[in-house]
Amino acid sequence: MDGDDGARTRKGTTMATTTTDFDQYERTQWAGRAEAFQGSFAALCAHPAGPLLDAAGAESGLRVLDAGTGTGTVAALAWARGAHVVAVDAEPSMLELTRRRVPAAETHEAILPHLPFPAASFDAAVANFVVNHVGDPAAAVRELRRVVRPGGRVAVTIWPYPTPPAQQLWATIFDAAGVERPTDLPRLTPDKDFPRTPEGLSALLRQAGLADVTCETLAWKHRTDPESWWSGPANGLSSPGLVMQRQDSGTLDRIRQEYDRHTAAYREEDGRLALPTSALLAAGTAT
Repeated sequence: MDGDDGARTRKGTTMATTTTDFDQYERTQWAGRAEAFQGSFAALCAHPAGPLLDAAGAESGLRVLDAGTGTGTVAALAWARGAHVVAVDAEPSMLELTRRRVPAAETHEAILPHLPFPAASFDAAVANFVVNHVGDPAAAVRELRRVVRPGGRVAVTIWPYPTPPAQQLWATIFDAAGVERPTDLPRLTPDKDFPRTPEGLSALLRQAGLADVTCETLAWKHRTDPESWWSGPANGLSSPGLVMQRQDSGTLDRIRQEYDRHTAAYREEDGRLALPTSALLAAGTAT
């Protein structure tokens, strides 16, 4: 990659140092939690994988970068399509699951916006629910564009704002349980943030130098076991998990009672939850 950008090299893989409090907070939040993610929120994040690869034009024989691969859902689907897959993540435990899931994929530990690849290394790059986990989203998208050849495609997904019902449910549960939210969590600085709307995400891609930008809203019902949906925050994942980690046992009991009460409306006959949710999918062409 061009310059060191605060990076260091280990066993041939470039590692970027974190540069913001938000980035450091994200690294801490996900450290060692790949198995917990796989058993809870991974299925939720998996839904847009097919449309994401379609938007990126990820076809057989192409070299595809999966940035922020997590437990390898998108990488596995791209490999099944016949693509040459390179998977990157900042969290070693995620990469370990990806290696087991997609042994043929090339994997690197790296943190956006510092990728260990020369410019124009890929035919396509995708980032599934990754832009919302970096301290500088615009720089992250610019880096994705940098490593894609002219005429190649970049596609990303994010959660929209206002948040969809599946995510809003946790706020309802916490309110009903009388839980106070932490006020000291790192947030993006105003100059780094962007509107989590189709217009806002499209503008982010255009500002990164992508052309022919499109953005669509994907809506679906996430079907999951109630214990799986509970286990993510119970294991400290995502914003609800950070809230739960700060509660005493009595408050956690109240949260569980309200969880059972408020999720009852979403239970189907087989006992599973059907939670309405949505995501934004944007894509553009590298120039």
